[in-house]
Amino acid sequence: MDNDVALLHQKIDRLSMQVAFLSEQAKIQQRRQQEFDELKQDMIPIANHLIKLTIDELAEIDPEFEIEDLIFLLKRVLRNVPLILTMFDRFEAIMGITDEVELLGKQVFSTAVERLDQLERDGYFGFAREGWGILERVVTEFSDEDVKALGENVVTILTTVRNMTQPEIMAMANNAIGAIQEVPSETKTPSVLSLLREISNPKTRRGMARMINLLQVLDEQPDNSNTN
Repeated sequence: MDNDVALLHQKIDRLSMQVAFLSEQAKIQQRRQQEFDELKQDMIPIANHLIKLTIDELAEIDPEFEIEDLIFLLKRVLRNVPLILTMFDRFEAIMGITDEVELLGKQVFSTAVERLDQLERDGYFGFAREGWGILERVVTEFSDEDVKALGENVVTILTTVRNMTQPEIMAMANNAIGAIQEVPSETKTPSVLSLLREISNPKTRRGMARMINLLQVLDEQPDNSNTN
């Protein structure tokens, strides 16, 4: 008998727990329903206002608007959702590249500023300014005809410069300049006999031969005075 009473109490306890659980669930469901009702009441005026605005906007484009066009647009959008997502992925990648390029640009700009500062300290900009001044003087001093004549003879000029800068020509010019700069003794004037003896020197004869050859070449140049 006692066992039956104990078993009955256990069943009553379990039943009470189930009733309490169901009561709690009912309260939760009631709160959710109440919250949903409140949300519905808040959203109904907003939805009505949105519908009214939509109707007003569509009324303005009524001659051109057709519901089939809107449906077709929605279908196209839904059909191309993967493409749209791919476009967003690429856009995000481009934005990432843009950030990297911006960071790289800052580094390049900083390096360029440092390099320009180094060039300024080394005097390159000063040299360029002076060179620009020389160019301005050339432009001022020479006319268009002079520049044209220079262009027509630039090959000859460059060839002449190339020939003049040959090692043997430069050495001979340097020796000639040294001989011209050498100051002769004022107390001792060379005699005619000593000059004649110098003629027997092979170096003197070779120098005289070059001078004679130079004079002959100068005589072969066209006389521009007869053309005027």
